[in-house]
Amino acid sequence: MNRIFLHIVGMFILVLVSATYCAANIVQINAKPVWLAGREKEMNLNVGFRAVFKAPDNPNSVKLKIAASTIYRVFFNGEFLGSGPARAAHGYFRVDEYELSTKIRDGDNIIAIEVAGYNVNTYYTLDQPSFLLAETEIDGKTALATGRGKDFEAFQIGERLQKVERYSFQRPFTEYYRMQAGYDQWRSSLSVAVAKQKLAVQPAVKLLPRGVAMPKFDIAQPQAVYSKGTVKRIKPEKYHKDRSLTGISPRFKGYPEKELETVPPSQEMQEIITDRNEIINKPALFAMPLQLKANEFYTVDLGVNRTGFIVARLQCASPARLFFHFDEMLTDGDVKTRQRMGDVCNQIVYELAAGEYAIETIEAYTFRYLKIIVLEGECAVTQLGMREFAYPANKNATFVSSNFKLNSIYAAAKQSSRQNSLDVFMDCPSRERAGWLCDSYFSSIMEKEFTGRSDVSYNFLENYALPARFDSLPEGMIPMCYPADHYDGVFIPNWSLWFIIQLDDYARRGGNRALIERLQPRVEKLLAYFQRFENRDGLLQGLEKWVFVEWSKANQFTQDVSYPSNMLYSAALDCTARLYGISALTKKAENIRKTILRLSYNGEFFTDNAILKNGTLQATENTSEACQYYAFYFGIATPESHPELWKKLVVDFGPNRNDTKIYPKVFRANAFMGNYMRMDLLSRCGLQNQMLLEIQDYFFYMADKTGTLWEHTHSTASCNHGFASYIGHVLYRDVLGISNIDYSGKEVTLRFTDIVLDHCSGSIPVDNEVIRFQWQRVGNTIVYSYSLPEGYRVKTDNRSAAKIVEDFR
Repeated sequence: MNRIFLHIVGMFILVLVSATYCAANIVQINAKPVWLAGREKEMNLNVGFRAVFKAPDNPNSVKLKIAASTIYRVFFNGEFLGSGPARAAHGYFRVDEYELSTKIRDGDNIIAIEVAGYNVNTYYTLDQPSFLLAETEIDGKTALATGRGKDFEAFQIGERLQKVERYSFQRPFTEYYRMQAGYDQWRSSLSVAVAKQKLAVQPAVKLLPRGVAMPKFDIAQPQAVYSKGTVKRIKPEKYHKDRSLTGISPRFKGYPEKELETVPPSQEMQEIITDRNEIINKPALFAMPLQLKANEFYTVDLGVNRTGFIVARLQCASPARLFFHFDEMLTDGDVKTRQRMGDVCNQIVYELAAGEYAIETIEAYTFRYLKIIVLEGECAVTQLGMREFAYPANKNATFVSSNFKLNSIYAAAKQSSRQNSLDVFMDCPSRERAGWLCDSYFSSIMEKEFTGRSDVSYNFLENYALPARFDSLPEGMIPMCYPADHYDGVFIPNWSLWFIIQLDDYARRGGNRALIERLQPRVEKLLAYFQRFENRDGLLQGLEKWVFVEWSKANQFTQDVSYPSNMLYSAALDCTARLYGISALTKKAENIRKTILRLSYNGEFFTDNAILKNGTLQATENTSEACQYYAFYFGIATPESHPELWKKLVVDFGPNRNDTKIYPKVFRANAFMGNYMRMDLLSRCGLQNQMLLEIQDYFFYMADKTGTLWEHTHSTASCNHGFASYIGHVLYRDVLGISNIDYSGKEVTLRFTDIVLDHCSGSIPVDNEVIRFQWQRVGNTIVYSYSLPEGYRVKTDNRSAAKIVEDFR
């Protein structure tokens, strides 16, 4: 009875907190959500909306406000204006605002909005009924609004095929188009009629502010035309079919293969084989236009991995069929996505009648290399590029050293961060675009240091604060990635513990205290969930679902008692104690650490797990490099308490260990996340020079190959991962020497070490101000200068053998 009562009270508190919070943040506008009548739950229905207004002379403000489900893009007088929305929790929708006053013209002004309503469960967008809610205000008065009379007309956009395969298991549908010249003229001319369909007002929705900066939508041009050649068709002996094609069911929504309108591009692409591939590496500026006949291709190089919408201008002398095939890197000198990673549909198909076209994808994709293949007809590509869909870069985030490899790694970290921190912290902007926990801990630190703000952090955490509970998950558990729908009930218990650690870091970096307090009931219910798995030693045993330690052999040693998971658990308890003043959790965390030390450490290494046999837990010999890093990272061991083990890790492990000869039974760590833990551990012990070498060995080949940082140490997965941007923090802290920023106490610590560099300079934005620091080694002297935001003070920490001298010039 007591447990039932506490459950009811807990739910009541969550609902009350959510309701109180929402009342303070809900956006009120006059427009109503609308959609084609009776079709709001159709999968992959693309709808165009058009409205027109005349503006008075010299208005002070003309604002367009938009919320939508699922995604939209908007044009004003035929010109691209923006794309959105920013993501929110179930039942909530964020409002984008566009200022049009500098863009209006005399006479009619046309607003054209395209909305893709997906209605499928993904890791990227939510399975919620489709709608558009749009409103135009002129000097504070509503001029146009959906749901009001006939302000907006709407029609189905037939050019994008509806019944197509999904892009991936984690994302909704791919894009396949059949077009006639002039298909887009409705966006700019009222003389072009549309096949209007009846609109119906949909149920009211809760609206929130966007909360994060809008992308700049700059267009990146190819740097070079890499190659040209021809293709031929050869049917494979066996077609590879990803689960996103074969696994369609009520729990994994989409169109079954037998219902698709075309042969799935993922299957057809397997028949298209490069016959001749001539490397030309010609600057793109001098190579346009690209003239293509049937079975010919060109491959262009953007210079680095980028994320955004493919844009092109085409002239088709005859009906043509094109594939835009892309990838983050080349495989054997060619774009071969399936050979590198076979679980995405990295091709967009266009069937075009003769004529001229300006085309642009509505979904964002990630690539460095784009291969344009004409399978039928003739086509000239007169313009080509990518409209970037990434968080705006802050020019005040800089790093320059006397080591070009470090500079390249920093630039790659910054690119990886902005492409993965658009509105939530994504793991990758390509295959998934999912707001993953754990990744988000590392990404949130870099948001603060690369942008000077924590807006994405706020939105990310707010999304977890809003729902009263999460469907398909056990009571108290939170989704491993969100916003997302997990109809299969899969979750990662460890990731919820990283959520607590991220929340604590957010607090220590000056995060919004009201939001932190609103999350307390969620955190407490989460810890109550874990209590059910505590054994008589106080350790978590038999955790449910996908127990994740690291992308390495360590992930095979997670039952029945996972010691790395319990190390993480102890840290989450400490963080909760610090966040909410619950001192009993500090003692509990300490007891867990002592128990792990007693049971996991075998005298040489920490073992990963114990298994249950005949009702008794038995130690194993399973040993991973990642487990050792967990032990030191979360305070189970220290270099002082375990000097021999620490010496082994420092001397014998790292990027160049031959693990077939040196401790072959200690399985190698991967980028996510052991290698990053190692960087922090070397930093704690003042081993900056060793770190300097290892950073280059771990990350330069990534930066050099794609201009971004990868999910793994190998390239057969995402080569643009948000968590990996954390190396930027390491460069700031350990190479530049801005070792700590106390945002609450307004103190910056500058640390000097004997790192083997001639000079280094850099800056970190703090809101609208900047921390700047530079130093140069002159003999046995380090000459430095700095500037700080108003109200901040500096603290110097000289750990070098050199004399430090401030340059006051």
